[in-house]
Amino acid sequence: MKPAKIPVTREGVPFIGTLVFWSVIFALMDMRIMTMASGLLFCFCLYFFRDPERIIPKGDGLITAPADGKIIRLEEVGRSPHISGPMMKISIFMNVFNCHVNRSPIDGTVSDIVYKKGSFWPADHKKSFEKNEHNCILIKGADGPLIEVVQVAGLIARRIVCWAEVGDNLKRGKRLGMIRFGSRVDVYLPLDAHIVVSIGDKTYAGETVLARIEMTNKETNKD
Repeated sequence: MKPAKIPVTREGVPFIGTLVFWSVIFALMDMRIMTMASGLLFCFCLYFFRDPERIIPKGDGLITAPADGKIIRLEEVGRSPHISGPMMKISIFMNVFNCHVNRSPIDGTVSDIVYKKGSFWPADHKKSFEKNEHNCILIKGADGPLIEVVQVAGLIARRIVCWAEVGDNLKRGKRLGMIRFGSRVDVYLPLDAHIVVSIGDKTYAGETVLARIEMTNKETNKD
């Protein structure tokens, strides 16, 4: 059974605290409309920055979703941003009502993190796949594949947060970071991964299984 407690991320504390402060001030000044407006914004921020616990599936070779949202792309590509050779790319779009905490898809070690500035096209727009600000996290699976998770900023999302650091040993479902407010996460997998989701499927970070892969000692070449 999932825990009843639903905490919020530390990135949300300044927003929530500020809105509580102004709600109290407006209430003391008997400014009812402003009190109601700040109260509604407080409720939205509390909901947006929620960070619920997840039940992580057990089993060798499972690759779980790095983000809540909907799968909008599932295709073979010539390479990922930082891994040579053909790979499978799965793109998950997060709207403002999804939980925005990102999680590791596999057990493994963070081998590199590469941040790149860019523009802010809508996260589901064609140009966003190449031009938007993004953060790439490469994870070398324990006795398994090298995969890449890419946090992509969107039209409203202007802040990519990455909690992982190079050298971190991650467990499947461990929190990696988050993106504010509405965005996309791409995950690049080896071609031999058996994909078990389809375009349009809803995903839950750390819980939804995207693919299964045979764990080997084979390594993928990195640039």
